[in-house]
Amino acid sequence: MRAAVYYNNRDIRLEERPVPAISADELLVKVMASSICGSDVLEWYRIKQAPRVLGHEIAGVVVESGERVKKFKTGDRVTVTHHVPCNTCRYCLSGHATACDTLHRTNFDPGGFAEYVRVPWINVDRGTFLLPPEISFEEGTFVEPLACVLRGQKVARIRPGQTLLVLGSGVSGILHIKLAAATGAGRIIATDISSHRMEMARKFGAEYVFHAQELTPDILRVVNEGGLAERVIVCAGSLAAAEQALECVDRGGTILFFAVPHPDDRLVIPISEFWRNDITLLTSYAADAADLTETIELLRNKRVRVADMISHRFSLCETGLGFSLMEKADESLKIIIEPHRKE
Repeated sequence: MRAAVYYNNRDIRLEERPVPAISADELLVKVMASSICGSDVLEWYRIKQAPRVLGHEIAGVVVESGERVKKFKTGDRVTVTHHVPCNTCRYCLSGHATACDTLHRTNFDPGGFAEYVRVPWINVDRGTFLLPPEISFEEGTFVEPLACVLRGQKVARIRPGQTLLVLGSGVSGILHIKLAAATGAGRIIATDISSHRMEMARKFGAEYVFHAQELTPDILRVVNEGGLAERVIVCAGSLAAAEQALECVDRGGTILFFAVPHPDDRLVIPISEFWRNDITLLTSYAADAADLTETIELLRNKRVRVADMISHRFSLCETGLGFSLMEKADESLKIIIEPHRKE
């Protein structure tokens, strides 16, 4: 089979690899669609594991099912999540499954930018989900990222009527805007440094959109009836965005760090001020099975529509082009790789 192998953001090589062999409790999935995540082009995050086949937002068809697998059969349309928890450690049992050591180690083989993936038994057991007929393969690639967004908004206690500020209008930022709009958020304000993505934020539900460098607390007060934002979600992996969040959160408000700066960056928090003003800082990483199941229903019922976010569709040999567009973050939004697309 063919696989797009990541060496760095500018070096994605199409290579031949054997189709993975499966055991009796595993699945072989033909990847029909795999999307490029913003984290895939975070070179500081990915380069230490190169060369490897990336791609963790996938949908496909079961083409081989191990003899001990009972939940799925050949021909099933599925989406598979790469990270799954053990469900028995103290983190899982206390409701923090995304902090589980097993979740941080698990993955499918090799990755979604390949024609086929082997799904290990633990992913079959708790990370593979049937795709309803109402959800296309392309839409199925949104299950994992939207589930992460859903979990983040639960953690941040997003409620109807609240003012929400989304810093960064890439894929995750737009999904936060769409989900918040669908669940009744009040005023939604967004930022980005790309004029194209600013326009996408307007299109998909933000009432006010600013260039990231132009939004100040004073301007925020003008458009928000004198107040700052009750909820701030950081969806840009920059120190500037994190610092802006600290300035724009209202008293009694919450900041959710959905994206984080480079590990070498240090964020100075005015802890005394935050202490006096009852401000909460939170993080959110990944999603659990309940989030994924709920997300599938959101997509099936069209409460959150995602197909209109797809800006590009590429064959496997064009994966490098997809990475280039994603890294530039200019004229793209959601980029789908179709490994079996005719070239």
